[in-house]
Amino acid sequence: MKLNPFRLLCAAGLFAIFSSTVSKNPALPLFTSYLGADPSTVGMVAAVSAFTGIVASIPAGILADRWGKKRMLVLSGIVFASAPFLYLLITQIWQLAIIRFYHGLATAIFVPVSMASIAGLFHAGRGERMGWFSTATLIGRFMAPVVGGAIIGAMALNPDIGYKAVYLVSGGAGIVVLLLALKIQDTGGDVKNNREWRETLRAFKTVISNKGIVWTCAVEAAILFAYGTFETFVPLYSLKIGLSAYAVGIFLSAQVITLALTKPVMGRFSDKHGRRHQIIAGAALGAACIGAFSLFTAFVPLLLLSMSFGLCLSIVTSATSAAIADMSKKETHGGAMGTLGSIMDVGHTTGPLISGFVAAYFGLAFSFIGASIALLCVAFVFLLGTVRTQAQYRQQ
Repeated sequence: MKLNPFRLLCAAGLFAIFSSTVSKNPALPLFTSYLGADPSTVGMVAAVSAFTGIVASIPAGILADRWGKKRMLVLSGIVFASAPFLYLLITQIWQLAIIRFYHGLATAIFVPVSMASIAGLFHAGRGERMGWFSTATLIGRFMAPVVGGAIIGAMALNPDIGYKAVYLVSGGAGIVVLLLALKIQDTGGDVKNNREWRETLRAFKTVISNKGIVWTCAVEAAILFAYGTFETFVPLYSLKIGLSAYAVGIFLSAQVITLALTKPVMGRFSDKHGRRHQIIAGAALGAACIGAFSLFTAFVPLLLLSMSFGLCLSIVTSATSAAIADMSKKETHGGAMGTLGSIMDVGHTTGPLISGFVAAYFGLAFSFIGASIALLCVAFVFLLGTVRTQAQYRQQ
């Protein structure tokens, strides 16, 4: 019996992101400290997998266009299924850094290739389907810290066993990802590609020279810059103004739930009403939300802002991936989604770094204002660029 490839992709996405997230949240910083690392080293190790995403997403997408989506999904499944068990052998921090780089390849390959596969499977309703896939991954992301934290907490008297148990769970979920990837018979996005490498690279060049794609990637990077600022400094800001760690957990959980519930709805909305205006509106509202964190010190307003910013993330990201698929050809979907993945990782990674400097010199509240200004500027450039492109198109 031939199984539905979209459902397989969603199921694989849930287990993939669960496997990846449970290996790092909250296990990674705790395990790194357990090995004797100082705070700066903890931060460097945590950044390794994000760096992998930056450098590997584009090559993964190009290879998916050339070799086929299923092959790359199976390759990512092999990494998901093998990397967690390597943590059991770690005794030194440098070993952990190497394994984090290898483990980072899994999501760097899986996410853009899965999105390219969905783009190939669907044209009508593409945004909604991408939204459902994102919801599946968010369920995995939401479950992982709860499971990981519960395991580590239960093994508090013997942390070494606790960390090993977490990575065994991560490995078990990774094996499920590999099995699901092997069952995918045809994603609908695979193109019989017998072209020379020169032609493949020329096709990818058309992707990165498409201003619409680049501007759309930039907006996603900007809102993830703001999100990186949010997830890093809202906890510190909340504790500074007298809120509890429990309140911080509610902020973060409420935002993930908002994202998961609204992604398919916002994707469907972009299918019916267009992507461009949705991206601009979401970015502008997101800038207002992240900037407003500096104005409030009470629990309820900050909770509402967290949920509102989650909604803005949903509005923007549910439209950007579908828009990029719309602007790229079927044989370049992989490269286009790889470009999106790489640029969004740049935004997500640089958000905490740059906002950290702002916070150090001007205070935590100004880190939110800086992220707001950056997002507004990119949204304005996106607006001007798309208006100019449409004007040129009408003149032709």
